[in-house]
Amino acid sequence: MFRDRFWLSFALTVPVVIWSAHIQELLGYRAPAFPGSDWIGAVLSTVVFIYGGLVFLQGAWRELRSRLPGMMTLISLAITVAFLFSWVVQLGLIDAAALWWELATLVTIMLLGHWIEMRSINQAEGALKELAKLLPDIATRITDGGEEKVAVSALQNGDLLLVRPGESVPADGVVRKGESDVNEAMITGESRPVKKREGDEVIAATINGEGSLRVEVTGTGEKTKLSGIMRLVADAQKSKSRAQHLADRAARLLTFVAIAAAAITIVVWQSVGAAIDFSVVRMVTVLVIACPHALGLAVPLVVAISTTLGARNGLLVRDRRGLEEARNLDTVIFDKTGTLTLGEFRVVAMSVADGLAEDEALRIASGIEAESEHPIARGIVKTAQDKGIDVPVAEGFRAITGKGVAATIAGTEYHMGGPALLKAENVQVPQALLEAAKAAADSGRAAIYLVREGKALAVYTVADAIREESREAITALHERGIEVAMLTGDAQAVADAVARELGIDTVFAEVLPEDKASKVRELQAQGKKVAMIGDGVNDAPALATADIGIAIGAGADVAVEAGHIVLVRSDPRDIPRIITLSRATYRKMIQNLWWAAGYNIFAIPLAAGVLAPWGILLTPAVGAILMSASTVVVAINAQLLKRAKL
Repeated sequence: MFRDRFWLSFALTVPVVIWSAHIQELLGYRAPAFPGSDWIGAVLSTVVFIYGGLVFLQGAWRELRSRLPGMMTLISLAITVAFLFSWVVQLGLIDAAALWWELATLVTIMLLGHWIEMRSINQAEGALKELAKLLPDIATRITDGGEEKVAVSALQNGDLLLVRPGESVPADGVVRKGESDVNEAMITGESRPVKKREGDEVIAATINGEGSLRVEVTGTGEKTKLSGIMRLVADAQKSKSRAQHLADRAARLLTFVAIAAAAITIVVWQSVGAAIDFSVVRMVTVLVIACPHALGLAVPLVVAISTTLGARNGLLVRDRRGLEEARNLDTVIFDKTGTLTLGEFRVVAMSVADGLAEDEALRIASGIEAESEHPIARGIVKTAQDKGIDVPVAEGFRAITGKGVAATIAGTEYHMGGPALLKAENVQVPQALLEAAKAAADSGRAAIYLVREGKALAVYTVADAIREESREAITALHERGIEVAMLTGDAQAVADAVARELGIDTVFAEVLPEDKASKVRELQAQGKKVAMIGDGVNDAPALATADIGIAIGAGADVAVEAGHIVLVRSDPRDIPRIITLSRATYRKMIQNLWWAAGYNIFAIPLAAGVLAPWGILLTPAVGAILMSASTVVVAINAQLLKRAKL
């Protein structure tokens, strides 16, 4: 709209400027004269005022009706004064110079400024709109009769889809057959493709790699993760931060200051004997140059860019106040299970007898435990798979009640179990394995032995495995001067072992779910600014109690709803990234607010004509250019936020 109105207004303004007596005298030329040429300025400027200026007049009416005068009120006041004054002059009611060319150029430049502003905001929000375009229109559905092409909008939960190499995933789902690497960078910010096997989840709009996948649909349309991301970002951009409230108050104050300054300007110039047209031009210039345009754009544009930048890096801001306050954090509390750890058993340490390689010991153990459904057994098997070790086929698998399991691999019988197995079978255990088992017991972890012919060959320490990313996250937080605490319902020994390994400062162990929020309040009572990171239902009260609640997106919906910020990935390294984004965002907000408000300290007196004795005067059009230039500076400065390294 602003673009279209600008071009037509610009076309009409050109002849107004060419036939302006003031411009002809200034540039020393004579425009062609013909019957009615004296009315070119009046007629065309009136069209520009009505057509181009209507959007400002409507905006002013809305501001005044809501009792919040601002930018549109100042612009409308300026162009209306210029319009009415010029017609009074045109009709010969007073002897002065009409302001037709000033009026036309003012409206045209203001339209250009708004067009640039709208483009900046659209570009800031456009990255997310680009995500929506990644969703394909057509999907390949597998039925009893074969394959069929269907519209993505027609998909339903339970449909089985074929996703060929290089195709976008049409809907959220679970892999039922096939194996491939999937590029999830556009959703999670993870640059490396993610391996997907049977049972793994896939996200709509991500790109399949070289393998073929059969995916069962679990979410379509508004229920996909992509749609959820779009909604969260839209909500975040609507929510107002403290900086935005400050900018709004400053813009309203500047509006009243500008109107007062304009009134003082015309009174002063008239009192010193200036011509009425000169005084009106000064007043109009003050109104134009003081428009809180840049001030109104200073914070929203930064927010639009920061929320989009966060979303593209897997950081979803549900409430902008959370992002704004993250810069002040001095304590971060992590829930342990599922946040710092995988929430699944893995072999976290192992010790082997002489003559046996660790990978071989793990291969044998995974083969023995492959048919067991016990969580520890599954953890041993998953550890072998994570390391790319082929799990051998075992024969004669059997459970030994209360002691462990037994199975035969390549003709050799093995047993696996804990201390009860050692006692029952009178197993010989090398000293190194005994020491490894004791270390596991001291840290509250399970120790499982591999036994052959009455002799222990290896001992496996099995526990909830620490995420590889957790170490980097804790180190990064410490580098930012932030204390790290851990909250868990696990035994003190288990919690202390994890804390020692990660370098965590404070440990709250054996905490009941209903007591987690009280631990947050305990730290807040010490004057600390606390963030809580969690992923489960029992974390929701603590997330809501903390100054900033950060929910792991892979966790329970209630935890996500309780958080100010949601992490798409279950990656603790995103916590320091949030703090980096918060500090960069706040820095840009303050820079923009200072520029947008500060330039008026010089601009308003200059527009009022304080330098007139030295021959320096600004026309309304030049005032509009300076005002628009300040808006462009604010917009460019906000765009520089995109360079922030998260």
